[in-house]
Amino acid sequence: MSTLIKRYFFFILGLIINSFGVAFITKSTLGTSQISSIPYVLSLKFTNLSFGQTAFIFNMLFILIQLLILKKDFHPIQFLQVLANILFSFFIDISMLVLAWLNPQTLPLRILSLLIGCAILAIGISVEVAPDVIKVPGEGIVHAISRVSGIEFGKVKIRFDVTLIIMATLLSFLFFHKLNGIGLGTIISAVLVGPMISFVNRYLPGIGKIRSLADHR
Repeated sequence: MSTLIKRYFFFILGLIINSFGVAFITKSTLGTSQISSIPYVLSLKFTNLSFGQTAFIFNMLFILIQLLILKKDFHPIQFLQVLANILFSFFIDISMLVLAWLNPQTLPLRILSLLIGCAILAIGISVEVAPDVIKVPGEGIVHAISRVSGIEFGKVKIRFDVTLIIMATLLSFLFFHKLNGIGLGTIISAVLVGPMISFVNRYLPGIGKIRSLADHR
């Protein structure tokens, strides 16, 4: 039981780090991460909703889609994705509040903020995945599509991320008649975070220790 508690502790810690990374990327004003691109554009349009609230709504949609396409193969433990969604969305708003002071004005400072955010997000994802407990909604829906379609997870992930970016771009032009909330930073984060995760998994000793908790289930 103590091992299970530790695994969920690191999973939640990873979610918190993820939210901070997303906020850091967003504050670069070069665009947010691909998984958060649509919620962020929606939050800019519907200003009565916070970034975290739109992220919560969007991720609940991901969970619903998983239920619809997996049906009885959606394991009850995965309903904990709802709790994970609540925590992640809450901490996005907290992170945006904590980083309210961060408003880089020059392009080099914006790029620096973006790169720091990507690195934080990579660490968060590594910490979140290592204990091997439940999936977050954005990962869960890709797994579900991959399982039903028979297409390799990595290929589905790429197509899924590209689709999100395209949809966010279309919404941006629909709402604002220009790119707003999405930009070069969205593309850069999509390209960089994956290799950064591989680097973190390989060279950050703590990740291996967290992963070992799952080996002693």
